[in-house]
Amino acid sequence: MKKLRIAQIAPLVERVPPKKYGGTERVVYHLTEGLVQKGHDVTLFASGDSITSARLIAPISESLRLGRKVHTPAIVSMMMLGTVYEKMLHEFDIIHSHLEYLTLPYAYKTRVPTVLTMHGRLDIGDYGKLLESYPDMAYVSISDSQRRPVEDINWVKTIYHGYPPASFEYNENPEDYFLYLGRFSEEKKPEQAIMLARACNIRLKIAAKVDPSDKGYFEKKIRPLLDHPLIEYVGEVDDCRKVELLKNAKALLNTIDWPEPFGLVMIEALACGTPVIVRGCGSAPEVIEHGKTGFICETRLDFINAIHNIEQLSRKVCREEFERRFSLDCMVESYEELYYNLLQKKSPVETRQSKALQLWSAPLKQNRVTVSG
Repeated sequence: MKKLRIAQIAPLVERVPPKKYGGTERVVYHLTEGLVQKGHDVTLFASGDSITSARLIAPISESLRLGRKVHTPAIVSMMMLGTVYEKMLHEFDIIHSHLEYLTLPYAYKTRVPTVLTMHGRLDIGDYGKLLESYPDMAYVSISDSQRRPVEDINWVKTIYHGYPPASFEYNENPEDYFLYLGRFSEEKKPEQAIMLARACNIRLKIAAKVDPSDKGYFEKKIRPLLDHPLIEYVGEVDDCRKVELLKNAKALLNTIDWPEPFGLVMIEALACGTPVIVRGCGSAPEVIEHGKTGFICETRLDFINAIHNIEQLSRKVCREEFERRFSLDCMVESYEELYYNLLQKKSPVETRQSKALQLWSAPLKQNRVTVSG
């Protein structure tokens, strides 16, 4: 197979990979490294503090959230997209953007195929209407459930996220605690995890960040619940501490109550052999197999029963399922196959031009008059 010249465009919120919390940038890191290992010529567009084996082009020196200089996120992201599409387009066979809707006006008119991985929710505001305005772009979903709010666009593939198995240490003998890992936000319902721990008399460790937009929620709903002997709040953690917490937990207690597009924390847990107790919404039923790699719950009683029966699940099976379905190789090979398939087809511009010609020529054919001698 021909080695490709690939542009990977990352969000600028976190560095690649993130120092602490950050899902999309972590996926971009592993995908980029995997493509480089495959021999492709990869250019990563990301913040200047990013770490990569690819060529790095950075519009800002540090990531937006932890950087010392204040930037306007939309403007610096648009500047980065302008560099890719207006100045460097000839350098790439394929462009893979993780900036979602911001990419659309730039990618729409170019002959170089753009892959758009949608990392977030699609059921908010006018998001669906915007995507439907660009129906022919090559959209990738990270779960089948993510597509439901916007089904009538060109979904070319569902590709699950993946990690190198060596990034997570398997542990057969966990300690006596459960874990909540992620961020404090109302839709993730961390307060329910705390109340479940109290009700079941189990130890719960909480590793989570607080975004500025969630500070009010944290102070009002969460902080009053943390002062309890069963609850240990460890704050926002880096990768090393995260793996330590995951591998030693009896289970991940994932009380989300929103249409989770994927949920990296679930496969991170499985990689350590740690089963997942999760509400059955969003991608959860696609990622976790009930009674095998965790428990899918709907009611409070379901969660309580799952906590009490967690030792029935095999940690070895959890790790094996991670390796089979969510490894880095699975993710890289899926994207690589997609890149080649797109390059074999007509460019998006050619396809749209062909459709336009058909629309214009149809009325002319219908109204044509044939004159015979």
